[in-house]
Amino acid sequence: MGWMADETGLDKNAANHVALTPLSWLKRAAVVYRDLPAVVYGTHRKTYGEYYARVSRLASALVQRGVKPGDVVATILPNIPAQAEAHFGVPACGAVLNTINTRLEPDTIAYILDHGEAKVVLCDPQFLPALATALDLMQGPAPEIIEVADDQAGVHAHGHYMEYEALLASGDPDYDWIMPQDEWESIALNYTSGTTGRPKGVVYHHRGAYLNAMNQVISWRMTLHPRYLTIVPLFHCNGWCHTWLMPAMGGTVICCRDITAKAIFDAIADEGVTHFGGAPIVLNTLVHAPEADRRSFDHTVEVFTAGAPPAPATLAAIEPMGFNITQVYGLTEVYGPATECTWKDEWDHLEGDARAAIKARQGVAMPAYEHVTVVDEQMQQIPMDGATQGEIVFRGNGVMKGYLKNPEATAEAFKGGYFHTGDIAIQHPDSYVQISDRAKDIIISGGENISSVEVEGVLMAHPDVLLCAVVAKPDEKWGEVPCAFVELKDGHDASEADLIAFARERLAGFKSPKKVVFQELPKTSTGKIQKFELRTQAKSL
Repeated sequence: MGWMADETGLDKNAANHVALTPLSWLKRAAVVYRDLPAVVYGTHRKTYGEYYARVSRLASALVQRGVKPGDVVATILPNIPAQAEAHFGVPACGAVLNTINTRLEPDTIAYILDHGEAKVVLCDPQFLPALATALDLMQGPAPEIIEVADDQAGVHAHGHYMEYEALLASGDPDYDWIMPQDEWESIALNYTSGTTGRPKGVVYHHRGAYLNAMNQVISWRMTLHPRYLTIVPLFHCNGWCHTWLMPAMGGTVICCRDITAKAIFDAIADEGVTHFGGAPIVLNTLVHAPEADRRSFDHTVEVFTAGAPPAPATLAAIEPMGFNITQVYGLTEVYGPATECTWKDEWDHLEGDARAAIKARQGVAMPAYEHVTVVDEQMQQIPMDGATQGEIVFRGNGVMKGYLKNPEATAEAFKGGYFHTGDIAIQHPDSYVQISDRAKDIIISGGENISSVEVEGVLMAHPDVLLCAVVAKPDEKWGEVPCAFVELKDGHDASEADLIAFARERLAGFKSPKKVVFQELPKTSTGKIQKFELRTQAKSL
């Protein structure tokens, strides 16, 4: 049997077992990194000691206003210091943080506030009109509103509600945080942008937030004192957990309200930004920035990009500018990034399209995931031949608890012991996953599957094209055919015939777009192109 059979007295106790939570990192940083910069935004510069005190005041003030453990506190905020503080202050009083997408229409905001039962909402003055309309549309009790002025950006308080700094002033900087007793307790509630029907409420636990954040330290090869620019909205998978991880590293969160090329270049040059995440559209913005908006810098900026594979042309242009791009992939249900295209030394010699082809892979599981793979409809592993398609599935410690008040959808998502993503992919012989498409974005033309991502990659290489999205257009003969929506660069004038000819030289005939529409593309707050809107437009062409 061996001595392991007799484990008398070797039980978990207060000394050797503490619930994992990102809150612990800020408690530690307040001592270890007390005088180092924690949060920077224009003239707002707070050390870890000050950050901790502000977070403690927020937690204490929420308790005074009747917030109890397990209650929901919502925010409708851009990436400003208060949004970072809420990531710690709300869970520090035992509550659950619900960061609401600032671009949602009042009807959806009302649904989220009713469904999550928020007790308090912290709201930026810019979004108060939408919130006011939402309150009128709510079925249940309205939450208390705290207005968060952003004087740095000239967004001043309206004065109808208590202002955030007054709220903090009412709190206790020495408030004793309510730490989770069980790491399975909920830390955050995130509503997925449903392209059909109502958004679903994804529930995160403290353990998952802690482990996903730690994942990214490893995957991003971070060393102490990173300087992180908030481009990914903090309402999007809690900013991919990055704000939670910064205190662990003694890092600095540099807030960015409006995502422009000038703001990003200025932050890199003036604040020494070392890391940021963003959709490929952000990379595109930097590549095509006018000379007047650019700044020189002499360090490499590490960038996580996700949302869609960056086009080879974008990668080829941005890497020599001083950015190292790592493609990551994930969903709200897995706390943001969960796979990474881990770079191998044997790829160092690759250039141009060959390098971009590897960088466009979603890659392999980050360390907190026990298994990420691609399966067929019977949940069997697909051949790793770079051709067979299946669905990406996840299992591990960075998967959500489930969907709030929706046991049917939760059971469906977790069928067979894995989280089902709905993303269609191939797997290369080295196990690296590469998305072919969202299940709903695959174009099936005359029985042939066409990857919209592949067609977009070709069109993006055209010198006149700034952005493009390809969707299915109904077709009497073929069922559906590819239709491209294109934004041209300023001063460029490629025609529909030019782009179709360009695509036909590089793609099989059936994959080439049959129609090209020139217009501005509809986008989500994170810069993802809203293909469902384009599909609707394509139907009426």
